[in-house]
Amino acid sequence: MAEEKQRAIPETRAWRASTSRACADHLELQMIERQSSRWFYRGVFVLCMSTLMLQVIQTRILSVMSFYYLAFLSIGMAMFGLTTGALLVYFDRFGFSQQSIAKSLSWTSLAYALAIAVCFAVQLTSITAKIFSATFILLWLKLVILLAVPFVFAGMAVSLALTRSPFPINIVYGVDLLGAATGCLSVIFVLNYIDAPSAMFLVAAIAALAAVCFARVDVAPAGAGQPAQLRGLWARPGLVAIALAILCVLNAMTRYGFQPIGGKFGIETRGDFDLEQWNSFSRVVAFKSDSQVPFLWGPSPVYRPEKRIEQRELNIDGFAGTFMPRFDGNLESVSFLANDITNLAYTIRNSGRSAVIGVGSGRDILSAYVFGFRDVTGIEVNPIFIDYLQNPAKLRAYAGIADLPGVRFVVDDGRSWLARTEERFDLLEMSMIDTFAATGAGAFALSENGLYTVEGWSTFISSLKPEGILTVSRWHSPDAPVEIARVVSLASAALFALDVPSPKDHIFIAGSNLLATVIVGRAPLTRAEIATLTAASDRLQFPILATPERPSNVEAFADLLAASDADDLERRGRNYLLDVSAPTDARPFFFNQLRITHPEDMLGPLRSALGGGYIHQGSSLVVTGNVIAMMTLLLLTVLSAILVVVVIVWPARASTKVVAPSVVRAGTAYFVLIGLGFMLIEIAFSQRFSVFLGHPIHALGVVLFSIIVSTGLGSFVSGVVELKTVRHVGSWLTLLVGYVITLPLWLPALLTATQGDDILIRTAISVAVITPAGLLMGFGFPNGMRLVDALDSRATPWFWGVNGAAGVLASGLAVLFSIGFSIDWTLILGGVCYLLLFVPTRVLMNLPRQVEVPAAIGGVRI
Repeated sequence: MAEEKQRAIPETRAWRASTSRACADHLELQMIERQSSRWFYRGVFVLCMSTLMLQVIQTRILSVMSFYYLAFLSIGMAMFGLTTGALLVYFDRFGFSQQSIAKSLSWTSLAYALAIAVCFAVQLTSITAKIFSATFILLWLKLVILLAVPFVFAGMAVSLALTRSPFPINIVYGVDLLGAATGCLSVIFVLNYIDAPSAMFLVAAIAALAAVCFARVDVAPAGAGQPAQLRGLWARPGLVAIALAILCVLNAMTRYGFQPIGGKFGIETRGDFDLEQWNSFSRVVAFKSDSQVPFLWGPSPVYRPEKRIEQRELNIDGFAGTFMPRFDGNLESVSFLANDITNLAYTIRNSGRSAVIGVGSGRDILSAYVFGFRDVTGIEVNPIFIDYLQNPAKLRAYAGIADLPGVRFVVDDGRSWLARTEERFDLLEMSMIDTFAATGAGAFALSENGLYTVEGWSTFISSLKPEGILTVSRWHSPDAPVEIARVVSLASAALFALDVPSPKDHIFIAGSNLLATVIVGRAPLTRAEIATLTAASDRLQFPILATPERPSNVEAFADLLAASDADDLERRGRNYLLDVSAPTDARPFFFNQLRITHPEDMLGPLRSALGGGYIHQGSSLVVTGNVIAMMTLLLLTVLSAILVVVVIVWPARASTKVVAPSVVRAGTAYFVLIGLGFMLIEIAFSQRFSVFLGHPIHALGVVLFSIIVSTGLGSFVSGVVELKTVRHVGSWLTLLVGYVITLPLWLPALLTATQGDDILIRTAISVAVITPAGLLMGFGFPNGMRLVDALDSRATPWFWGVNGAAGVLASGLAVLFSIGFSIDWTLILGGVCYLLLFVPTRVLMNLPRQVEVPAAIGGVRI
C-alpha cells in the first residue's frame, strides 16, 4: 500500500502539472482571442469609417474639378465598387481561406489604402474639359474608373470581415455600422481643418491603419498550420500608414503640394494665389492684388472710369468669381459702386437697417454704406469669407469692411437666420448669389438652391419692415430673358403665398446687357418710389423692363405679371420653351432651366453648344451650360450601366444557370426593386435636406449617417422579427410605403416651421425623419436573402449583382427624375418600387424548396 502511494505521488504531481499547463494554455488562448477580437473590431471600425469618409470627400473634390451635381457619382461608384469587391470574395478569386483571414484582411486593406492614394494622384492630373469628340467619353470613363477602384478593395475587405471571420456576425456588423456612421460625420470636421486633397491622403492613412489592426489578429484555428506570411511592403502596413499620414501633414502645410491642376474648365496657375482655403463648403482662392478698371456686375453705359484701382479676385471652387476692391475707409474711393445695376434699389432705401445675403468679398456691404446705411448685417454661410474679411493676417486691412462702424457679420445660412431672427430690415440685398460655374453647368445640388424657392423668398419678404425692399440681381440677356422671367415667377409666387392680391404692383425691374435687378416691395411701390427708380434708371441709362405703372415691353414678363393667382401663374409658366416656373423646396433647381420632360427643348441649345457657342453672355450661357451638364449626366449614367453589366452582372450570370428559372425571375425582380427603391429614397432625402440644412455636403453626411444607422438597425431587427408569412410582408410594406409616400403631405410644413432653428436642431429633425424609412428599408435585403437561400443559395452572386447594378443606375436616374418632376415624386417613385415588391416576395414565398444547399456566405447588406 505504501509503495502504491509512493508511485501515486509523482503521477498526481504530473497530472496537476499537466492540468496547470492546460489551464494556463487555455487562459493564454482566451487572452489571445480577446486581444485578437479587439484588434479585429478596431480594424473593421477604421476600415468602414475610411470608406464613408472617402465617399463624402470625393463630392468636395468633384465640385472643384468638375460639376456640383456629381455628388451622385461618388455615391454610385461607391456602391459599384463595394458590390464588385463582395463578388470577388464570393467567387474566391484570390484564394481566401479561414486560417489566412487576418492576412487577407491586412493586404486588402493596405491595397485599398494604396489605391486611394494612387487613384487620387492620377485624378488630380485630370481635367474635365469640354471636348466634343469621343475623347470626352474617355475622360469621363477614366474618372469613373478612378473613383471606383478603391471601393473595390474596400468591398473585398468589408465582405471578408462580415463573412469569413470567426467572430460573432452581429458584433462585426454592429462595429461596421458604427465605423461607417462615424465616418459620415467626422469628415465634415476634418474638412474644416485641412484641405480636401490632404484629407484624401488622411483617409488613405486611416485605411492603412485598418491593415495594421488586422495584421495583429491571430485567428488561425488549431492544427491549421501557419498561414502564408506577407512580404515586402505588405508586411509593413504601419510604415505605409505613417508615410501617408506624413504626406497628409506636409501637403496641408503648403499650397504647392498635391492639388488639382485645373478647375472646371481649365488649368490653374497656383503662383497667382495669395490665399487658398478649403472647408466642407468650398475652396476659396484670393488672387494677387492688381491695378485694374473697377469691377461692376452691370455697369451703367454712361459710366467712364476715371482711374484704375487696386482690387483682387476671389474665386470659389475653380470658376465662380467676385472682386474685392482695396478700401481704406474713404467712401469716395468706392463711389463707383453707385453705377452698378445691382445697387439701383438704394435710390429709394438708404437709411435704417439693411442686410446682405451672401457677403462674399464684401462689395454689397460697401454699397450699402456708400448710399447711407450705417446698420448693415452681412449674412454668409461660408466662414472662409468672414475669416478673410475679419482676420488681420489675411484680408482685413485690404478689404477694410470689418472696421466700419455698424457692420456685423453672421455666419449662417441666410434663409435660416432670417427665419430665426426677430429683426426686421428696410432693405435686403441678394445680388448674384450663385457659384456661376454651377449656373453654367445646371447645378443640381447647390447651397444656393434654398435661396431661390418660393418658401425661401416668402421668408425674405417676411423679414422686411412693412415698407421694406428686397432687391435681387441675376443674369439677363435681352435676347434670352429666361432667368429673369423665372425670378419674376418666383417673386410673384412668394407674394401670392403671403396673400398679396396683385404682385405686379410690388415689382420693378431694370436691366443691362448682362444683368437685371428685380426690386420687390413688401408693400405696393408708391408713385414717388416708382418715379425715383425711373429717374435713376434713365439717368444711368438702364432700360426699364417692368414697372407697376405700365405693362412690360418684355412679353414673358408682362404675361407672368398678369397672373391672377398662383395657379394661373403656374399655367402661364408652362407655355414657354424653357422652364420659367417658380422653384419650390420640392423642386429647388432654379439654375436648371431646361425641361427634362420636353427633350425637344434641348435641341436648340445643344446645337449652340456643339457649334462652340458655350462661352457667351447672359442667360444663353446658363441654358447652353444646362445642356452640357445634362448630356454629361446622361453619359455618366450610360457609362455606369455599361460598367455594371460588364463587371458585375455578366460575371454573375453563371450562377443563374443551375437555378430554377422561377427563382431567378422572382429573385431578380425583388433585388432590382429594392436597389432602385432604396437609392431613389436616399438621393431624394439628400436633395430635400440639402435645402433644409443649408449645404449639400452637410446634408449628404447627415443623410448617409441616418441611413446607415437606421438600415443597420432594421437589418438587425429583421433577424428577430422575421417576415415569415405573406401577411407579415404586407404589414411591413404597408408601413414602409405608407410612410414614404405620405412624406410630401406633411414634411414641407415641418421643415418650413423649423427652418429657423439652430443647425443642431435641424440635424436632429433630419435624422428623426429619415430613421423610420431607413429602419423599415433595412428589412429588405436580409429578408430577400433568406427567401432565396431557402430555395437555392447558388444564385446569390446574381442577386447581389443585380441589386448593386440597380442602385448604381438609380443614383443618376433619381437626379434626373427630381429635376424633371420633383423631389417629392422621386420619394413617391421609391415608395412605389417597394410597393411592387409584394409581388415577387409572394412568388418566392410560394415556390417549393428546390435544392438542399448550404446557406450562402458573404454579402453586402443594404
